[in-house]
Amino acid sequence: MTHIKTAQWLKSASVFCIIIGLAMAMAPFTFLIPALNIFLDLAHLPLDGTQQIDSDTEALLSAISGGLLCGLGVAVWLITEHFYVRDPALARRVIGTILLAWYIPDSLGSLAAGAWFNVVMNSGFLALFLVPILMASKTQRAAA
Repeated sequence: MTHIKTAQWLKSASVFCIIIGLAMAMAPFTFLIPALNIFLDLAHLPLDGTQQIDSDTEALLSAISGGLLCGLGVAVWLITEHFYVRDPALARRVIGTILLAWYIPDSLGSLAAGAWFNVVMNSGFLALFLVPILMASKTQRAAA
């Protein structure tokens, strides 16, 4: 994967992350609440309608987690925009470390909460970022 394609992919994944984060942060207070409730129900398979945001505390936690997810997207965008150009290997290591710092506790907490399918969804989200990083790293090693 070329340097330019990797940067484009990372930025696209970042935008997706930002949009999902903003939607999660705003959902409990807007028309998006049914979509968030479906996401929560999906994370806690089976789809039975029993998981939903129905307290101020849950709405607060959704706003906090959505804000953090949005921040993750912004961080990856900025690292890609400002550091990936100058030092791709360093940018890949930083992004990879940030992603693992999110993925591991989020996934372990999801398992502890009985939301095993959220680990599957997290893995797809992780792949959006790691696939281009790993492909670019492989391409760089092959060129060296």
